[in-house]
Amino acid sequence: MTDFDALRTEYDIPGLERSDISSNPFVQFRAWIEDAAEREVPEPNAFVLATSVSDHPKARAILLKRVDHGFVFFTNYRSDKGQQIAENPLAAMCFAWLPIHRQVRIEGTIERISGEESDEYFASRPRGAQIASAASPQSRQLADRAELQQLFMDLAESVGSGPVVRPAWWGGFRLVPDRFEFWQGQRNRLHDRFVYELSDVTWAVRRLAP
Repeated sequence: MTDFDALRTEYDIPGLERSDISSNPFVQFRAWIEDAAEREVPEPNAFVLATSVSDHPKARAILLKRVDHGFVFFTNYRSDKGQQIAENPLAAMCFAWLPIHRQVRIEGTIERISGEESDEYFASRPRGAQIASAASPQSRQLADRAELQQLFMDLAESVGSGPVVRPAWWGGFRLVPDRFEFWQGQRNRLHDRFVYELSDVTWAVRRLAP
């Protein structure tokens, strides 16, 4: 058995001051995710999305595809997360760039992006990914992997060399944030935490205790 109590990493990096970060959380996020990519953190656009309906919260790792006035990702609207978002659009995202001891938490409201935006992204995907997205009954029970593979092959055969049309039940969501938290690990667990909260049209920035 692994002794989890003995697992400990000391974060020996420079401290984070208010003067080190932007007053705009979107600018700060882009700076940090680009830094993570430049330092070759694996899949820096991966994040955990948490949604909740009643007393059954759920979380899963997915990929960020675009940042505009919100954070855009794609999924099957009939999946568990799609159904939870439809019932309760309040959600949270967490980016954890562990090799560089940083984390960003984002909270807000999720909305669907336009069909045109979803079509544009779907058309840009590799053909295999297009077929997989259209063929998979995401979050539904399967008898075995062979059933999934058969669904893929059946659709691939039916479309032949023609275009794969984006299903109406697959597309993008955008989380429009009202709260960000930027966390940077520090020695002795005296971590740096800065929270941005939206007030009218401006962002208030505060330091939090670790």
